[in-house]
Amino acid sequence: MPEFRKILFPVDLSPAAVKVVPYVKHMAERHQGRVHLLFVARVFDYFTSMYVPHPSVTQFEKEVLEGAQKRLYEFAEEHFGQPPPARVKVVAGDPSEEILRYIQEEGIDLVVMGTHGRKGLDKVIFGSVAERVVKSAPVPVMVVNPFTARA
Repeated sequence: MPEFRKILFPVDLSPAAVKVVPYVKHMAERHQGRVHLLFVARVFDYFTSMYVPHPSVTQFEKEVLEGAQKRLYEFAEEHFGQPPPARVKVVAGDPSEEILRYIQEEGIDLVVMGTHGRKGLDKVIFGSVAERVVKSAPVPVMVVNPFTARA
């Protein structure tokens, strides 16, 4: 049986993420693993091609990252208490790419993540971060649909 010592929980800080927490905690307890929380803020570079000044976009992105960092620490404290997770990190970029990069850089053993359960046109337009991670991750990925999961 594989050991899942480093468990990545990519968090979008939505109310749905809270419903995934019991699954993450269970896996961490069962395998004596440490939880890594990761929030990925989407990059805002595409706004610079519109008539939005680059400094405005850069300042907005900086504020988003700072706000996300504060909220992620609050989330960690609220749902994981003490001791805190092994790592709490906020990065900017494409969510699936950054999750996959984090898996490699930190030697993650297991990913536990929620899905929005999008279907049809929503999935075509917004894509599925969970689907891309499942297809490309070099480690097992446990996907929880927070809208149908039993609490």
